[in-house]
Amino acid sequence: MRALVLDGYTDEPACLGVPPYISPYARLAFGALAKAGAEGHYRTVDQWRNGEDDFSGFDLLAVIRRVAVPGKYLRGMPASDKELVKICGSFKGLKVASLGVDERRLPDALKECFDHIASEDLDAALFELVSNGALEDRRRGQEEWNSWLEAGAVISSIHPDAGGPLIAEVQMYRGCVRYISGGCKFCVEPLSGEVVFREPKDILREVAALSDAGVRNIRLGAQSCVFCYKSEDVGKSETPRPNVAAIESLLNGVKETMRPRVFHLDNANPAVIASHPKESRKVLKAIVENCTSGNVLAFGLESADPKVAKANNLNASADQTIEAVRIVNELGRVVGPSGLPHVLPGINFVCGLEGESKQTYALNFQFLQKVVDEGLLLRRINIRQVVPYRTDSPGVRHRKEFEKFKRDVREQIDQPMLERLLPSGSILRNVRTELR
Repeated sequence: MRALVLDGYTDEPACLGVPPYISPYARLAFGALAKAGAEGHYRTVDQWRNGEDDFSGFDLLAVIRRVAVPGKYLRGMPASDKELVKICGSFKGLKVASLGVDERRLPDALKECFDHIASEDLDAALFELVSNGALEDRRRGQEEWNSWLEAGAVISSIHPDAGGPLIAEVQMYRGCVRYISGGCKFCVEPLSGEVVFREPKDILREVAALSDAGVRNIRLGAQSCVFCYKSEDVGKSETPRPNVAAIESLLNGVKETMRPRVFHLDNANPAVIASHPKESRKVLKAIVENCTSGNVLAFGLESADPKVAKANNLNASADQTIEAVRIVNELGRVVGPSGLPHVLPGINFVCGLEGESKQTYALNFQFLQKVVDEGLLLRRINIRQVVPYRTDSPGVRHRKEFEKFKRDVREQIDQPMLERLLPSGSILRNVRTELR
């Protein structure tokens, strides 16, 4: 069987697979096909847009397009519904997909163009199809997870960004540690259920395979909180105590295995950092010593309004978040070799959540103003509108206040923060610019 994995890109709360990033989902799908004995091929939706391939001559088309958060992109854009319908309309073979959302929330035209939309792991469904001739929705097992990622690492060498800015997103575990309470009401991550950790040796084998494929840039992402990796409190507490030794060992192992040009991390729960400052400072020390500078720990504050936090079961309060910002700044704000600080927080806001009022935007701005007034640094601020993929959300109802909040943040917070982050005369090294 000749099978094509079409990467329509991924942008989820815990996982990024829009260029220059390549997601683990694409590598898993390719690896599963290879292990099942199929002749696998890989293309991106941008290659299709550029007319580089018409996808003829394949028996199977496996589409990955998982977009659960709205984003702004400089170079690569996730496949649109219309594009997927057009691609499927011209493909004569079997068409399966992973779209990352409840099938009931998809438009009919998109649902009807696929023979099967995976409700569990696409890679496992592909393996069953090629091995046994029947599609089966199931989760991948732990051994399959690691084996398929290793086998799928090779597609990194044929990605359009190979040899350049390509960053491989590498997963440490699946699920959200707050699954015991349902997690943030709008987020898809807690739907994965009980947290399943990958062992350090398995992650390092994948990193070695990626290195063999020419990857030199890596991000440990695709999980809800780096600080929770291998914590013995997971399943007992929503703010588990960090397992410092496990995190230190993994970070050092990645550095020694790949010697990466870029080695960054993604999400961190500020409530965990604020609740366990002693352990968190040790983890931050390991991050500074092993990762490359310019690192960002994404803090999902989402809203500084306590009413919104309660209505949506958000993971951290404004007080916890600013305390976590202080702790990260203690060690992370020192400038590293790239010309950027070693590691800083990024703040995420999601607007349009249940319980939101005009006052919400004032509270959000007051939080950021307090950060500025204390002389603390943020690497970046994301302001997004909620996407109702898990539950119905009211959306942004106070449009005037929302637009004013965005404008005030860009003019009154971002500008002075950038001037503080990169004062006149700063030198940034090995910079790659992107324009759209």
